[in-house]
Amino acid sequence: MEILLKNLTKKFPNRNKSQGGYIVAVDHVDLTIPDGKLVGLLGPSGCGKSTALNLISGLEKPTEGQIIFGDRDVTDITPQERGVGLVFQSYALYPHLNVERNIRFPLENLKGKDKLTKEEMAKRVMEVAKLVEIDDYLERRPSELSGGQQQRVAIARALVKNACVLLLDEPLSNLDARLRLQTREEIRRIQKQTNITTVFVTHDQDEAMSICDLIAVMNNGAVMQMGRPQDVYDDPSSLFVAKFLGTPPINVFNGHIGDGGLYIGKDRVFDLAGQQRAERDVFVAIRPEGFIPDDNGKLICTPGRIEVLGRDVSILSGHEALISDTGLIRSIVDSDAVKMSEGRQLTFSLKKHKVFVFDRESELRIPFEVRDE
Repeated sequence: MEILLKNLTKKFPNRNKSQGGYIVAVDHVDLTIPDGKLVGLLGPSGCGKSTALNLISGLEKPTEGQIIFGDRDVTDITPQERGVGLVFQSYALYPHLNVERNIRFPLENLKGKDKLTKEEMAKRVMEVAKLVEIDDYLERRPSELSGGQQQRVAIARALVKNACVLLLDEPLSNLDARLRLQTREEIRRIQKQTNITTVFVTHDQDEAMSICDLIAVMNNGAVMQMGRPQDVYDDPSSLFVAKFLGTPPINVFNGHIGDGGLYIGKDRVFDLAGQQRAERDVFVAIRPEGFIPDDNGKLICTPGRIEVLGRDVSILSGHEALISDTGLIRSIVDSDAVKMSEGRQLTFSLKKHKVFVFDRESELRIPFEVRDE
């Protein structure tokens, strides 16, 4: 089931009544969620991703815009009629019911032509229980399950109605690190097996990038960029997207284009091809894996320390043009490729495809081309 959001907007009245006006939670979003794909809505707290999910589910009514499932406009249709399965961060299981009855509960509320017999309900419950691998726990109550098992029960309950869309709102936030890793792989397996269109809301970039077919990075109620996770990481359209994706985070510097070159502080790191020579102040961002230790490198950094990570080495250094709360550049290099001692001046050459330039005012990406030597 393809989901199409057209000019979707949600405004809430300002809680401070003396100020009046509205808070815009979702701001004129146009988004296509392809049929059968797992799409992540990714962004910081307050960016509008959960509100967008609530609009898709029907729990919130949009101020403007349309929501279309396939060829059906569902903007004014109730959640029950949309055919969605919704999984909350808190699981929202009934503590006094066992697993079987928790899963069966949505089926008991079906009326008219959709009403099922007890045998049909039992069959459907067993099918989804086997799908999420909890068929051995049907007689247990939620308190007798682990966090990951409870999350599977919540997913089974969402799927048992033969939902055409699965909506997951921060489904892993209450799990410890080991269970988060295991459960996100389970979510991906279930989505692949059912081929159900799935929208996955998270603030965790690792979750989104590891299991999603597509990610939509949101900020201030708007979609900043959408694409395949690796494509968005490799080709960010704005400084916000570049900074939000990546662990360790991208290194950002005050830079300048002038005299035919790209400068980081006083260091001329690249000679630019013909059309990129107009003088302007810019931000230069470099992924941690974009640094190459090089005695003849153009970026000259003050010494810091070296962290041995096993396969890789993290080199911490400083630079006068760096924009950072910690004041440290973090560069990740192969442990076999670097032989250096702490306390010495560091020089780096840079991988062109790991360096991004952004306009100082709009913070939008500026393409640049390096002159062949």
